[in-house]
Order: sequence, then structure tokens, then C-alpha cells
Amino acid sequence: MKENFLSWKTSSWSFALLLVLPILAIFYTALGESDEVFSHLMDTVMATYTVNTFVLVVGVAFLSLVLGLPSAWLMAMCRLPTEKVLQWALVLPLAIPGYIVGYIYTDWLDYAGPIQIFLRDVFGWQNASDYWFPDIRTLTGASVVLAMVLYPYVYLLARAAFMEQSNSLLQSARLLRCSAWESFCRISLPLARPSIAVGLSLVAMEALGDFGTVSYFAVNTLTTAVYDTWLGYSNLNAAAKISAIMLLVIFLLISSERYSRRKQKLFQPQFSSNDDMRYKLTGWKKWAALSWCWGLVSLAFIFPLLQLCYYAYGYFEESWTNEFHQYTINSLKVSFLAALVAVIIALLVNFYKRLDSVSSSVIPMRISSLGYAVPGTVLAIGVMLPMTNADHLINDLAKFFDLGRPGLLLSGSIFALVFAFVVRFSAVAIGSIESSLNKIPPSLDMASRTMGYSVGPMLQRVHLPLIRRGCLIAGLLVFIESMKELNAALLLRPFNFETLATYVYNFASDEQLELAALPAVLLVLVGLIPLIIVNRSLEQKH
Repeated sequence: MKENFLSWKTSSWSFALLLVLPILAIFYTALGESDEVFSHLMDTVMATYTVNTFVLVVGVAFLSLVLGLPSAWLMAMCRLPTEKVLQWALVLPLAIPGYIVGYIYTDWLDYAGPIQIFLRDVFGWQNASDYWFPDIRTLTGASVVLAMVLYPYVYLLARAAFMEQSNSLLQSARLLRCSAWESFCRISLPLARPSIAVGLSLVAMEALGDFGTVSYFAVNTLTTAVYDTWLGYSNLNAAAKISAIMLLVIFLLISSERYSRRKQKLFQPQFSSNDDMRYKLTGWKKWAALSWCWGLVSLAFIFPLLQLCYYAYGYFEESWTNEFHQYTINSLKVSFLAALVAVIIALLVNFYKRLDSVSSSVIPMRISSLGYAVPGTVLAIGVMLPMTNADHLINDLAKFFDLGRPGLLLSGSIFALVFAFVVRFSAVAIGSIESSLNKIPPSLDMASRTMGYSVGPMLQRVHLPLIRRGCLIAGLLVFIESMKELNAALLLRPFNFETLATYVYNFASDEQLELAALPAVLLVLVGLIPLIIVNRSLEQKH
């Protein structure tokens, strides 16, 4: 037993350190001396990039709060027609990558788009000098587009918090003759503050790491600076320094969110499903609420998806090519490998934590989850740094033993891409399997040991059958997230290797949205699966 336990401990720590290696590599490289490229960037454009990033993050977080918070309160605290559909429909925008929504709205709102053409025909305007129309390809436009696809983070967490609030508090507010607005401001909002803060921090991290949308809108941020520094200047050192700055910003975001609620403790019974205290909206309030919720779903999901389907149908023959088939297979292959490895690592670190009762057993699990907070572009830098050095070492050893030069075995193959996906999304698998394992009582472990099972057979015969569903969900979530990942795929994909995400990006960047529609529809349909899972789990809890 001790030998097996030691092997579990060693394996858990080894995988955890391997997954945190890209983050350590970024900071290690960033601490080196500054070169001319980084100094030039600091003297010229870095201030602009930083200000743009700050404005983008704040703008997206604020707009996501404006869109997500009222929707969450209406769905949790009010009775409305079609509420059963709206509860999950409001989550659907998460299924569409932000850059795809950006491409569609740019196509609609540009000077040559259908909206401005319609306005010119109606009012008789001849050219752009005859009227004013907002420019979508700006920092404000990027903020609006990203907020439309990221607000569900705030909506999901805030809705769950509102649903968990005690009936007695709501009854007390009504006895004191508080209106719905006063009840929201004085009771519901303060109690939901921790969940809202977590949702906003997720929105801020997603906005900080976005590349596809801001690059298409020609908005220079720290993320685009990393991309341009690496591919434009071929300078990994400068890119690592910019990446380290972004990681520090993310650390400050997470730390400030936790510090703001460090003394806040909430103890309350959950919302009782037997006593419906929701407000019944009537008249103009009912129609205003329905217009708000359905309008948001339509603008953020239904209309863009219909446009994609229209393009995909009209250009199906041009899109259904051998390249599309090959890139679909590429995406399936790397996503499946990433999901398999992530589930194995998640099982390993979670089961080691269950075996060992000491506090240090949780450290490998927490370390393995750090990559989820790292933007894909930054993570690509962290992956490339150690793999490039490893490739050089392998080639030097091969040359020393007269075995030739094998080339870029790690950084020049799909290994780098799969490794990046595992680092990025292992936290998803770890969380899912941890939740399943926590439901198994420790008495089963003791009974298994009493019957003479060692650690390996106990996991195989007792735990795996019980957490099979959690493992499947974990693998599915990692698979889908890997299918949609653009930032890391753009920077780490081998030569002549494309995924569906990069395939869509390349076509849309060349203003060929029609040819990008079919793979984009496939990505959206794949992205719907985790949203269905999340919504079903939320309904089961309440």
C-alpha cells in the first residue's frame, strides 16, 4: 500500500509541475535582460496597448453586468411567459465565439452592409458624408460584441445566487412594503455580490485574453502585442515579458475579487421550491421584461446563427471541401487527445487528494488548475519556451551520438498544441471529477481496504464505476473547449495544420465570411453541448 501510495503522490506532483511549467517559463524568461524590441515597444506603443486593454476589460465587464444582471433577476425572481425557454436561451451566446459574432456584426453594420444600404435607400443619402453612422471597428464596438457573448457568465452565477436566497428575507421585505426595486437593491443585490464578482472576474479574464475579435476590429491590446511580437518580430523574449505583465494583471484581478469579500460570510437556507415568492409581472412591465430578454437572445445568438446558417446553405458546395474534412479531423484528433490526457491527470490528482488526508495533498490539484486563468496567447508563449529548449537539447544529444538531427519533435508537432490544451482546460476536468468524487462516502474506501483491495483495484472497481458520468462530462467539456480554442491554436499549430477555429479565422480575416460559415456553424453546435449540461445541472440543484 505504501509503495502504491508513493507512486500516486509522485505522479500527481510530477504532472502538476509539468502543467505549471509554462507559467514558470514565462516569468523566468521575463526576468531576463530587456532587448531592443521590448525597449522599443515600451518607449512607443506599450502605453497605448495598456490603456486599450484596460478600457476594453472595464467596458466589457460593465456592459456584461448591464446585460446579465437584470436578466438573471428577471429569470430568478419573476414569473413570465416562456420563462422555461428563456432560462436556458439566455446562456446560448456563450456557444458562439466572440470573433464570429464580431465578423457578422461588422458585415451587417459596415458601409457596404445591408443596414447602411437600407438607410441610404430610404433617406436618399448618396455617400458617407451625408449622414453619421457609428463605426463598429472600434474599441467601443469590440467591447459591445464581447459583452454580448460573455454576459452569460454574470447571468449564470447571479441567477444561481438569486435562486438560493432565503424566502424569509423576501417575505420580510414585502411585509415592510418594499417594492420590487427596493427589494432588489437592499436584499438581493448585496447577497448576490460574491457570485457577481466571480462572474465579472471571469468576463474580465476572457476579455483580456481575446485575440480574434480585437485583431479583426484593429484594436491593439496586450494580447495582440504578444502575437505581433512573436510572429512579427520573431522575439520570444519580448513576448514573454508582455505575457508576464498580462499574468500579473490576471493575478491582481483574482486577488482583488477575493480581497473585496474576505470578511463576507453568508449563512442562509436555500430558496424553497414549495413556496413561490416570485413577482408576477403584468401589463407593460411584463412586455418590457420579455422584450429585454428575448431581444438580448436574438441579438447575441439567434440572428448571428441564422446568418451563419444562411451563408452555410448558400455556399455549401464551396465549403464542403477536402480541406474542411481534413481540418475537422485535425480538430477532433487534438481535442480528443487533450480530453483523454486531461481526464487522466484529473483522476490522478483528485484521487491522490482523496487518499492522503494531509493538507499538502490538495496542492497538486490546485497547481494543475492554474492554466485555466492564462489566456491562450500567453499560454502559447509559455508552452513554446520550454519546448524549444527541449528540442534543441534533443537535437544536440542526437548529433552527439551521430543519430542525425530529428528536428522539432515537440514544438513543431501537434504535441505542443495538445499540451497547451491540457494545461488550459485541465481545471475543467479537475472540477468535474472532484465534484463526483466528493459524493462518494469515505466508508466505501474503508470497506474496500477491509476486503483487501489495494489503491489501484479500489479505484478501478469501486470509484470509476461511480464517477463514470463525471469523467464523461469532464472529457466532453475539455473536448469542446479545445475544439473552439483559437489563440493557442494560431500560435502553436504545425506548418500546414489547421483546426476548425483557425480555419474560420483565416476565412473571416480575408473578408470571406460566407466560406467560414459552415465550420463556424459546426463550432457553434458543438459549443451548445456544455451549455445544456450546465443548465441541466443548475435546474437539478434548484
